[in-house]
Amino acid sequence: MDIVQFIAAKRDGQEHTSDAIADFIRGYVQGSVADYQASAWLMAAYLKGLSPRETLALTETLTHSGRTYALGHFGAHSVDKHSTGGVGDKTSLVVVPLCASLGATVPKMSGRGLGFTGGTLDKLESIPGLRTRLPAEEFEGIVQQYGAAICAQTPDLVPADGKLYALRDVTATVDSIPLIAASVMSKKLAMGCPAIVLDVKVGSGAFMPCLDQARALAQMMIALGSSAGRHMVALLSAMDQPLGEAVGNALEVREAWQVLNGAGPLDFRQHCQRVAAEMLVAAGLFADADSAIDACERALSDGSAAERFLQIVSAQGGQVEALTQDRLPGASVIHEVHSPRAGYVTSLEARAIGRAVMALGAGRVRKEDTVDPAVGVVLHAKVGSPVERGQTLALVHARDAASALAAGQAVAAAYTFGESQPETPPLIYEVLRG
Repeated sequence: MDIVQFIAAKRDGQEHTSDAIADFIRGYVQGSVADYQASAWLMAAYLKGLSPRETLALTETLTHSGRTYALGHFGAHSVDKHSTGGVGDKTSLVVVPLCASLGATVPKMSGRGLGFTGGTLDKLESIPGLRTRLPAEEFEGIVQQYGAAICAQTPDLVPADGKLYALRDVTATVDSIPLIAASVMSKKLAMGCPAIVLDVKVGSGAFMPCLDQARALAQMMIALGSSAGRHMVALLSAMDQPLGEAVGNALEVREAWQVLNGAGPLDFRQHCQRVAAEMLVAAGLFADADSAIDACERALSDGSAAERFLQIVSAQGGQVEALTQDRLPGASVIHEVHSPRAGYVTSLEARAIGRAVMALGAGRVRKEDTVDPAVGVVLHAKVGSPVERGQTLALVHARDAASALAAGQAVAAAYTFGESQPETPPLIYEVLRG
């Protein structure tokens, strides 16, 4: 193909044919299209957009760029889940073992952090010894034995998306609705699960800052999944403030472990139960969300969800003692952030918290960057909390005093205060179904 003409066509707002998109993706995977050329096309697609037909063609080509699992390969009650990413979003760490403990099969391929949002794999790898890069046969074996596994995208599963995903993170082309939809759904369709539940984040701490954008993304992904015969559900969930209290890899794993044992922050626990309930209903295990939520509460209270998580962690090589005896990585410096005044917290800028944690070393600026599992922030006050002057708002976990002070200043600036208590923001704005 003439790659220069292909890039120019999208630069000028023209619509590609399905064959042209397929040729481009094949050329990129095989090496005849260079990274810088793919980057140029991504920026053109970001600026000019992709039509529904182009997005469908891109999704199908990405899906079939490598190995795929047949529809229903993991069983009739298999269900996949994806979050578009947010600050403090460690939901998969809870809902995957929770659903597996209640009879669902959840073969979960997850990703790493994108920009200011964390990645499930980065969080999991803060558990000493845990492996997220699993051969396909081992991954399937763990899923068969325990009903779930969480691992990295294998090199032969949607390899084209793996390459584009890394480029988007470092070329400012992440928050494009068609590119997000094609990336997410290509991986979901390749897994072969008959049901897919999407957690689409809305707010300052998400890639979709407003409800209309999030709804458009959800509708596009539902259309892509429905066209492939999948049962589709999308929750539009709030991300104007961080989810839960912990932001940072090991800190978030510790909080997820608390929820799996029936404790943890109320907002995070309720969010996990709602997502898990939609997954269980979509998988055909419960007739409605209310009965599924009741079952989730029992599984979190009686220890069965926590036990299933330990089984999965152990099967993937992780040290369960890191959870049961609290041996997760810890930071050497803990810095308190204090309230400058009395009143109520009226807003807590999620993106600012995410960027502060990223600057501590918990995220990536470049795709080759390493991630520090120990650093992060734990929030002691969120929207609606009453505070006194000098009260601790948050704890910054850092490697040194200088980075702790800088992050503390950023965290303090993320808070807004007022005289009257604001309404508690909703966890879920709406649920869309295919």
